[in-house]
This record gives sequence, structure tokens and C-alpha cells, in this order.
Amino acid sequence: MNILALDTAGKTAAVAVMQDDILRYETMSNTGLTHSETLLPMVDTALHACNLTTDQIDLYAVTNGPGSFTGLRIGLAAVKGLAFANNTPCAGVSTLAALAWGVAGAGTVIGALDARRGQVYWAGFDLESHERLTQDAAEPVQNMENFVNSCKKPLIFVGDGAALCYNKYGSVPGVLACPQPLRVLRGAGTALAGKALWESGGCVSPAALLPDYHRLSQAERERAEREAAKNVESTPAL
Repeated sequence: MNILALDTAGKTAAVAVMQDDILRYETMSNTGLTHSETLLPMVDTALHACNLTTDQIDLYAVTNGPGSFTGLRIGLAAVKGLAFANNTPCAGVSTLAALAWGVAGAGTVIGALDARRGQVYWAGFDLESHERLTQDAAEPVQNMENFVNSCKKPLIFVGDGAALCYNKYGSVPGVLACPQPLRVLRGAGTALAGKALWESGGCVSPAALLPDYHRLSQAERERAEREAAKNVESTPAL
């Protein structure tokens, strides 16, 4: 099976090619250029390096959220465009699951992304089996306290929100420091998570591939706040 995996959920863009269980190619860009500038040239280079064409891709894997709304849309649009010609199956991968699949060992791993507004996107996974232990959530860091204290140890945090988690839980017994390079999402984790979705029957057609933002965009939140304020103003006093 040939898998082409793309990640554009954060500041970095990543592309990986996996053939069966072997990672054939992986690259990451953190140059400050936009994903719309870097992603397709990275895909083209990856395919040429592996002597493959899009006709030979059996599965596209792409992070579909949480993450940057714009970044996610770029990655999903690229995969849809590549996959439509042959109606190739697509795996919409949780960004947090991709983070967890990018590391191995024993214990627990929490994928964490900085969600701003004093929150993190996070989810817990068994580090050895990569079994999901919690659903993806957008919450203040302190809300994961019960899980951190009760989960199987050792525990590591990965993702660009890891530093926020270590600031809060770094002194908890069994919490281990994670090397800085592992805190960046890699294409390999997206490919492995996509393969797991394929094996569990969780893949979809290109047309059915959708983002999973986990919360409203800023524009939607502001509109909801304006509508709520209007409703308050229009409510007659008793």
C-alpha cells in the first residue's frame, strides 16, 4: 500500500510517503512561507523521490483538525484535488492522533496544541498501542489534571502546546521531559494514523473529506456574540 500523508495543521508543513510499513520519504518545512506556497512542491518532490505518481497512491492521509483553520483548509483542498481523479480513499486524521503516532514507547502520550484564548487542544493515547484514551478537547490546561494524575506512567506531552502542559504538570511524578524535536508534528505520524484508520474502516471518499475544527472560528464567535447581545437588548424588561 502506498500512502501519501500531508500535514498543514500548524506553522510547519509536512509530507511523507509510506509503502506498507516502511517510511520511504519525509520532509518538513518551517521556513515562514505559507503552506499554499510550499505544500504542492513538497508533494511533487516526495513523489519523484519515491518514483511514484498519483495513480499509484492507494491512500491519502491528511490532518483535518484541530489546528489552524486556514492551514487545515489548504491541506484538505490539496488532498481532495489529488484524490478526485481516481476517487482514491482519504483518511482525515486527528492532528492530536498524528502527534501521538509520531512517537513510540510505553506509557501515555498527550498530544497538545496551543489553542490560544488560554486553552489547549489535547487528547491522551496509550503510547505503545496508540489506543485513544480521551476524545479531542479544547480546554484550559488545568482541565486535564485528573487524567494526568491517573493515567499510566511515564507520561510525555508532544505538540506545540507541550510547553504549556509541562509548565503545569512537569513536576508530577512519572511525567518525563520530551525532546524538543518531538514536539513538532511530523508527516510520519499522519501516515501511521491514516493507515490505522484504513485498517479500521474509517476512510472516506474525497468528496466526504471534511475539516473538524473543534470550535467556531473567530468570525463565527464574534457574530454569535453580536446576536446574543441583540437578543438581550430586544428582550423586554419585566
